[in-house]
Amino acid sequence: MRFPSQPERLQPLVMAIGSGAWALRYGLAVLLIGVTVAAWAGDPPEAPPEVPVPGMVTVASFGAVNCIPCRLMVPIREELQREYDGRVAIVFINLHRHYELIDQYAIQVIPTLIFYDESGNEAKRHIGFMDKQSIEAEMVKLGVEQLSLEKQ
Repeated sequence: MRFPSQPERLQPLVMAIGSGAWALRYGLAVLLIGVTVAAWAGDPPEAPPEVPVPGMVTVASFGAVNCIPCRLMVPIREELQREYDGRVAIVFINLHRHYELIDQYAIQVIPTLIFYDESGNEAKRHIGFMDKQSIEAEMVKLGVEQLSLEKQ
């Protein structure tokens, strides 16, 4: 295949692109991307947790498992869940699994923490990492009793 408008040095490139080898490479690339996406997706996502939890002060943490600030908050969140079990609902929503909730909760950056009062009204929204003391201070503002120093 020769195109008169192209210099001679480009002719082999045009031939290679027009051949079946290009289609084979393209097909393999699509297959690899498909396998990668399927492996990343993993199991079908479970239903997201209910936010806010009715009748409880709720701290909703929106993030992703591969987000560094979100990872830094995992031990804080787990510790708060143990300490405030039954008094405060602390939930994590993985936005890579539940991306449809991004618009519903108007999430712009992760991690985002949304604090809800007992009646389900949004009381505060914090974007970025938040330390344990700051989270506890917000929960106290919402009427949660602070743990005594002996329990901490």
